[in-house]
Amino acid sequence: MRTQEALAARLRAIARATPWCMQALHAVAQLGLPHCCIGAGAVRNLVWDALHGYAQPSALSDIDVAYFDAHDLHPQREAELRQRLETVLPGVPWEVCNQARVHLWFEDAFGYAVPPLRSLDDAIASWPEFATAVGIYLRSDGEIGIVAPHGLDDLFGMVVRRNPARISEDGYAQRLADKRYAARWPRVTIIA
Repeated sequence: MRTQEALAARLRAIARATPWCMQALHAVAQLGLPHCCIGAGAVRNLVWDALHGYAQPSALSDIDVAYFDAHDLHPQREAELRQRLETVLPGVPWEVCNQARVHLWFEDAFGYAVPPLRSLDDAIASWPEFATAVGIYLRSDGEIGIVAPHGLDDLFGMVVRRNPARISEDGYAQRLADKRYAARWPRVTIIA
């Protein structure tokens, strides 16, 4: 059985060996935010591309930068941070989201209300699939920190499984259709 420590070490090694990822981690670290990471599809693509032996990374629709700041819930702050990232590392499809304000827009976007999140870990624990409920960040000592509230088994097992914390069965079915995981990574296992 793979231990979480071994999987975490493997994730750090993959991230360190991937130039786009390290460049993104350094750019995000320059924001100086205390609770911030790159997560979701960017981490999934990073790992699944490596596990499939792809020399070229899969195209990213965006690099999700998640942070938690309950003291500044203005959407302009997210735009300001995205502009700073675009200045540091231009040409990257940055998506910046303060997880402390998700409850303010979620119902308009997805049709149902959600309670306020309490922390970055709480937010990541609610992301749509367990394999994408992972964030990585550059610590002040230069090491790569990992936020994985549900562990790393689905990520490294290449399992797509619905996280019932937030996404409905219908929403998950739509994600499966939109993401086309098996077309991009034929070795994934999809649990519908």
